[in-house]
Amino acid sequence: MQQVFVIRRETVDLKKNKTTEEIASGLTSLDPLEADAARLLVLNRGHWGIENRLHYVRDVTFEEDASRIRTGNAPRVMASFRNLVISLFRLVGIDSIPKVLRQFAAKPHMAVRLIGL
Repeated sequence: MQQVFVIRRETVDLKKNKTTEEIASGLTSLDPLEADAARLLVLNRGHWGIENRLHYVRDVTFEEDASRIRTGNAPRVMASFRNLVISLFRLVGIDSIPKVLRQFAAKPHMAVRLIGL
């Protein structure tokens, strides 16, 4: 049985000295005993962690939304390559992907060294 839950967030814009409130609702298939407030908050934050660490990088750094590759399997293949590059960077401890991409653009041989070739 699915349970409905509500999360209330407050965001403070320090530049404008303004507080904004957002209310989000969701569904969970967790048992009511498992779906306490702390667990639901952890699951919700985990979702946004994925959004911020992967999709944001794909959208902003790799400009995926501006890609003109739209036919056949090419979009899926390119998304897989982007995911592979992001995963490799994270695996070796790189935090600033845009900075490293700029370095690799200037010195492509560094990219080959990163994967041990």
